[in-house]
Amino acid sequence: MQKTYSYPEFPYRQSDEQRSGTVRRHPVVIVGAGPIGLAAALECAARGVPAVVLDDNNTVSIGSRAVCYAKRALEILDRLNVGERMVKKGVSWNVGKVFVEGELAYAFDLLPEEGHKMPAMINLQQYYLEEYMVEACDKLEHVDLRWMHKLISLTQHEDHAVLTVETPDGVFRMEADWVIACDGANSDTRRMVGGEFTGQFFQDRFLIADVVMKAEFPTERWFWFDPPFHRNQSVLLHKECDNVWRIDFQLGWDADPVEEKKPENVIPRIQAMLGEGVEFELEWVSVYQFACRRIDKLRYGRVLFAGDAAHQVSPFGARGANTGVQDIDNLVWKLKLVLDGQASAALMDTYDEERAFAADDNLLNSTRSTDFITPKSATSRTLRDAVLELARSEPFARAFVNSGRLSTPTPYVHSSLNTPEEHAFKGLMRPGTNCADAPIEVGGAAGWLLNQLGRSFVLLCFGPAPVTSVRVGEVDVRVLTVGTDLLDTQGLLAQRYDGQPGTVYLVRPDQHVAARWRSFDVPKIKAALLRCIAKKGE
Repeated sequence: MQKTYSYPEFPYRQSDEQRSGTVRRHPVVIVGAGPIGLAAALECAARGVPAVVLDDNNTVSIGSRAVCYAKRALEILDRLNVGERMVKKGVSWNVGKVFVEGELAYAFDLLPEEGHKMPAMINLQQYYLEEYMVEACDKLEHVDLRWMHKLISLTQHEDHAVLTVETPDGVFRMEADWVIACDGANSDTRRMVGGEFTGQFFQDRFLIADVVMKAEFPTERWFWFDPPFHRNQSVLLHKECDNVWRIDFQLGWDADPVEEKKPENVIPRIQAMLGEGVEFELEWVSVYQFACRRIDKLRYGRVLFAGDAAHQVSPFGARGANTGVQDIDNLVWKLKLVLDGQASAALMDTYDEERAFAADDNLLNSTRSTDFITPKSATSRTLRDAVLELARSEPFARAFVNSGRLSTPTPYVHSSLNTPEEHAFKGLMRPGTNCADAPIEVGGAAGWLLNQLGRSFVLLCFGPAPVTSVRVGEVDVRVLTVGTDLLDTQGLLAQRYDGQPGTVYLVRPDQHVAARWRSFDVPKIKAALLRCIAKKGE
């Protein structure tokens, strides 16, 4: 059925350790080579951490799957050198429209302000992202991709894990200081450590159809409640690259998944939507049931869970892959400090602290979206329909229409790594928040703030600083001075950070604010850094 994409086949190679029968200890072993596992590999390599990636397949994902990538995930992937390629290939969009019974109820704009490198949202089939990430991994000496390697058992010791792996050449063992489990919602690794995965299954089914067509629809997100071509249900339309359009049809709980996937049943649904005479071809079809669940702990000893292996959300709001990429963003810089002996293993508990908090926020938003889109009682449906009717004419009601609250990063506002504020600030850049981008000039060339952050701890100073770096133990903090090291060409940097003269921000390696002050105070900076690496003092 697939016509616009040729699936690569990655070669299986027997590893030296399997060939020799020697058990090797690796700093990091990643289970799963989907977008999250590959992001983990790229992040590890960027921080100088060798990583082995195990995957029981030898190609990329079939079908579009995770198709929407939000601004924060794109910023992270840009740091991993695949973001620009994604944006160039993908379909950027800002505008979404909500229709009720075929009539436009209202429209919204995701990125009303200028001055960001990355767009608010792009649509790109998951197989392209995985292909780009594999190609990036293959160029890095610190990444060892092992296809057709299936993890079949895992045991843990105090300072490492032992993995038993099956390949076409048999079974062998390997060891890892740390394991990052990115093996999806049906994670075998989660089962091996005894992790609980609880939450809510929703009694509804949706049909996904990737359709090739040259349509007149604009590059926008369109969502229909009770459209004339699919009564009493909902429909979502997105444009992908290669003239492929993603259409999601709500089917209801009683729908037969096998029957609904048959072309003779799919084609009439799409034809009714597009109208007679519109030519199209089916690219990929799937039927899914969705759930909102998460693991009880994201850290089990030496095993760290990320992506769908850690939390599963409904597809409404594009929170799955976007959230998983942010898991890796949070995890690997901490792991690097632990592996280098600059922080204790206790720092990894803050991965669970911060990302479980984010997961719960995403689960809450995802559940609310699902409840609104698929009401399960007459009362909830009556309320939903009343909100939709009001939204046609009353702007206040549009805030209550929930066709999928689109993915935004969750600030770690209660994180133990944050330093409490001493001064009043305007704007959104409080501790625990990911840094907002802004246009700057560096070395006489135009650039972006986020491209200057994310490799280490940074002190972003609005005005002269008394030193060029701060050191605590083995951890260095680079000083980046606005006005000397970089220029705030449009004034947006100072505006977004309330950068009054003398203001100082301590920025984590994952581009999150750890602390901020109105003056450069070395003892306070050192105390904040110690707090940020989960140390009480030296």
